[in-house]
Amino acid sequence: MSLSSFRRRPATATSSSHDGQKESPQPSIEDPAVLKRETRARRVFSGISCFCYLMAVIFLILVEIGNTRNSPVIRDIYFFKLDLTDILPQSAPTTLSLQNSIARTLGLHDFYQVGLWDFCEGYNTDGITYCSTPTTLYWFNPVEILLGELFAGASIALPSQVNEILNILRIASNIMFGFFLTALLLDFVLMFLAPIAVFSRWWSGPLGFFALLSTLLVLIASSLGTAMSLIFKYALTSQTDLNVNADVGLKMLAFMWIATGFTLISFIIHAGLCCCCTSRRDIRTGRRNARHINEAGSREKGRTTTATSD
Repeated sequence: MSLSSFRRRPATATSSSHDGQKESPQPSIEDPAVLKRETRARRVFSGISCFCYLMAVIFLILVEIGNTRNSPVIRDIYFFKLDLTDILPQSAPTTLSLQNSIARTLGLHDFYQVGLWDFCEGYNTDGITYCSTPTTLYWFNPVEILLGELFAGASIALPSQVNEILNILRIASNIMFGFFLTALLLDFVLMFLAPIAVFSRWWSGPLGFFALLSTLLVLIASSLGTAMSLIFKYALTSQTDLNVNADVGLKMLAFMWIATGFTLISFIIHAGLCCCCTSRRDIRTGRRNARHINEAGSREKGRTTTATSD
């Protein structure tokens, strides 16, 4: 009686171990919960890149629409602003009397401010009175605009530096216009494509390439806009006999470089995702085993060994 009971014990222990294995099946790599858990880091970084693209798009839109019309916020976004209120003329019509400002007496406006698509002009007392029609590949020609508005018999001595840099200004403005617009479109598209990097590293390569392209475009455009504004300011304010003031649009510069920073962060993330963070394809192809699956298998194996030894 006791011998037969003793012989049946191993079978009971083995049966219990098999029952335990049936009750606790090993997790599968196709389990959505496992895939979600193992690709958490990649999803987080993809989400951050989407957010950065969204911010870049918002600030690039502000750059694009800046100074296009006389409305709050938009009218304060410009590359540079020329203040001709106290300009000193070479000659003035003898029939004209001094009005609110010397510039108005000569037929000019008190200030001119330049955006990506057009320029606006106005008076210190009335604000902006006119904005030119937005034009593709626009560039600001101060010689043509200022000399064209002077009354008959009036003249001003524009610095020679302005005439020398007109061709450079036109080329730089055209490049800046095209690069800003292309970068805006790229960032907008990449904002929706970035999440597919979760599925495979192969997607991170093309996304990283286009992110690099967008970064270079907005970086070059921002550099040109900054350099153009500073050079224009120096060329005009260096002439003390002209008495013209020029202010750089700090809001425009801030928006340009903030957009550049967000686009650069997105590129860095995509470059990192090419070699870091587990993707869904890595788990399914076995290139990277799911950590939690291995841990679960080790625990199950340990329980089986313990049950067998008992």
